[in-house]
Amino acid sequence: MKTKSILRGITAAAALAFTSQASATETIVIKGSDTLGAKMVPQIAEAFKAKMAAQGVDVAFEIAAEGSSTGVASVIDGTAEIGMSSRDPKDKEVAKAKANGIDMKTITVAKDGIAIIVNESNPLESISLEEIELIFSGDVTDWSGITAQTGEISAYTRNTSSGTYAVFQKMGMNSRDYGADTQKMAGNEQIAAEVAKNPNGIGYVGLAYINTPGVKVLPINGFAPDSKDYPLARPLYYLMNKGKALSPLANDFIGFSMSPEGQAIVNRVHFLSIY
Repeated sequence: MKTKSILRGITAAAALAFTSQASATETIVIKGSDTLGAKMVPQIAEAFKAKMAAQGVDVAFEIAAEGSSTGVASVIDGTAEIGMSSRDPKDKEVAKAKANGIDMKTITVAKDGIAIIVNESNPLESISLEEIELIFSGDVTDWSGITAQTGEISAYTRNTSSGTYAVFQKMGMNSRDYGADTQKMAGNEQIAAEVAKNPNGIGYVGLAYINTPGVKVLPINGFAPDSKDYPLARPLYYLMNKGKALSPLANDFIGFSMSPEGQAIVNRVHFLSIY
């Protein structure tokens, strides 16, 4: 009888341990680009959570959308398992990663076009790369410099930690410095909101933000942002440490992001699928 009681106790303890382990919540930490992290990644995360919950697996996410530079840094310092970036890692970042024993890997999860937006009242229907450079470098400060409209131009940009800030500077401004009067915003949504309420406003956003009421998109050199010939097209990345295995759930999340189900969400938020 005593042996049976001991066995029952061991069995109950093992069952309790198994139940505790099975019900434990694993948190996937993702940091970086606002372009990915404000809309697309949270929506993919919610769909992934629902799919895992249906299988009895509890997963949570900590998503910080603070700019691509933060995404790169978080992978280097190990504060995030997955980084988000709307630009390629810089040479100095790759060198820092290697110095810290990190083998930085990029995974293209979506495609984007950096869209030029103006207030819906603006008479412009298109814009050239040359005009973009003139405006955002500060060479042209009044709309009369490129159109019949008059008024001081309010040019809104991302902040310096943003990958979009760097990509736009390189691709849209021939790597020139931004004009001193350009106004730096924390994210895509903030730029779109400012342009929507300012008749003299102009800014740039990712494709997921072009449907903000009060703004309109200007084709560049005749090409729309979702065109294959669009001059400001770019990939959007997940970042990881290639030399360190991801947790099984984080690995499954990346796979889900790239699956037809995940890519359907990419399209739904108006980015472009990798397929």
